[in-house]
Amino acid sequence: MSKTGEEKIIHLPPTITVRDLSEHLEASPIEVIKTLMTNGVMANINQEIDFDTAAIVAAELGFEAAPEAVQEAAEAEGVDLPLWRQWIAREPAEALRPRPPVVGILGHVDHGKTTLLDAIRHADVAAGEAGGITQHIGAYQVTHNNRPITFIDTPGHAAFTAMRARGAQGADIVVLVIAADDGVMPQTREAIAHARAAQVPIIVALNKIDRPNANPERVKQQLAEIGLVPDDWDGDTLVVPISAKEGTGLDDLLEAILLVADNANILANPNGKIFGTVIEATQERGRGPVATLLVQNGTLKIGHVVVAGLAQGRIKAMFDHKNNRIEEALPSTPVSVMGLDEIPSAGELFRVVKSTKKARAIVERRRQETSRSGVPEHQGMTLEQLFARVQEGEAQELRLIVKADVQGSVEPITTALKELETEKIGINILHADAGSITENDVMLASTSDAIIIGFNVSPDSAAKRLAEREGVSIRSYNIIYRLTEDIEKALKGMLEPEKREVIIGRANILAVFQASKIGKAAGCRVTEGEIRRNARVRVLRGGESIFEGEIASLKRHQEDVREVRNGFECGIGFKGFNDFQEGDVIECFTIEEVKLF
Repeated sequence: MSKTGEEKIIHLPPTITVRDLSEHLEASPIEVIKTLMTNGVMANINQEIDFDTAAIVAAELGFEAAPEAVQEAAEAEGVDLPLWRQWIAREPAEALRPRPPVVGILGHVDHGKTTLLDAIRHADVAAGEAGGITQHIGAYQVTHNNRPITFIDTPGHAAFTAMRARGAQGADIVVLVIAADDGVMPQTREAIAHARAAQVPIIVALNKIDRPNANPERVKQQLAEIGLVPDDWDGDTLVVPISAKEGTGLDDLLEAILLVADNANILANPNGKIFGTVIEATQERGRGPVATLLVQNGTLKIGHVVVAGLAQGRIKAMFDHKNNRIEEALPSTPVSVMGLDEIPSAGELFRVVKSTKKARAIVERRRQETSRSGVPEHQGMTLEQLFARVQEGEAQELRLIVKADVQGSVEPITTALKELETEKIGINILHADAGSITENDVMLASTSDAIIIGFNVSPDSAAKRLAEREGVSIRSYNIIYRLTEDIEKALKGMLEPEKREVIIGRANILAVFQASKIGKAAGCRVTEGEIRRNARVRVLRGGESIFEGEIASLKRHQEDVREVRNGFECGIGFKGFNDFQEGDVIECFTIEEVKLF
């Protein structure tokens, strides 16, 4: 937001959700919804409104709306930008300045990622890691030819796929480390899939070329086969031979990073809205919650109030990557900060707000929304959303991750799926491999709005739990034609949605008393979420369901109410059931339709 005299100007995109508009206007969503209603527009918090409607709301709340400066390349290619990149795109074009590139280091375990960073910044990091494997995400900044470069060091072990995905999402460029004596491995392909999903350029660091069994040409052939054609093979992927251990080729790699950065138009507004990404966070004795933040726009300073997910607080101290105290951090700078009230989740976006009062209100609203919904805030792309975009004239794609029991099944399945593409809807297979469906696959699907297709394989229990939490759709098949038939029906919008039960609240029965109209009623205290009059309920005794049905009456202080929230007491009567007793548990739930894809 910028000011011209007394007039406040806010830059908005062609369409924007009510929630995002409220954040731009620094107003509550309820205030925005009321303003819309007074102008004859009925919209909920997640609904998109056009620029003209948003401009009317902005004007009534004391702002003048102007079209945002949208990144031309992204607009031309129809790219779905990560949220923080969308926020930068909303900054006034004339205020944008070049910023240092943020580089993610990805690759297979033990291919030399941490050793490479160690060589670049001349610090012994690898020796201090357990088993030589990086245990956390670190962010560091180095200088080459008087130009700073920020590196995000992401773990390579399979257990850390979630963090690896966040590393790719926060980066402008990905350096893919591949050992010249080992070649492309399963985690290499996963890393490539994450980088492609994050829509960032890839540079290959061909490591360990000093080893006698190194075979660079074989690795280049493997890269070409998966769509990364080396530059010396007339492709557009820079492949830089290095030896992190010997320290050779490092200048060439840094030059390659700056070359790609110069072509990528990496910009930010140092004087604009302040936001970025949480890289990692820990609880430190004597210091409380300490979060490593990557500033992606604006200038972060001591005293600023930060909101990151459900964490908030005023920054009391700030340290650079060498643990030196600093007063401010420009775009692309990684910093550790003290002052948050709790540990934020890695990968959360953070932003600066005006006051701690505002920060607490935002966090409280987020807690209530999470409690009410009972479902993850992030949901994968549904076909309903896909076709809505198609109808708006945008070419779209269905993103898939394919897992099969054997490698021999992968190619015919992917070939059959690609043949289902239409002019309006393409099929983008982000990752295809043999093996069971794991947390790695679910995290990739979550970060890229993809669907997981399994052939003769099922998700393990951990993957199932993560898929439910992240809202990722998993479909399993054992006959190829049924798999392709379902995808074809999905593309035509013919599949019936599944129905899913969502628990919205629980209550304990504290007493049983007579009620004139319904016979008996239960005196209850809500212990979780909320009890809704129009939802379904079940009564549990000893963990077993003894009744499932509807609420006949819901009262609080003798008054009929529609809902009762956590911590409050109420009286509940059930339709056709009065065999309840003290100590029973009431579970309140809704049935929601879930798109299969």
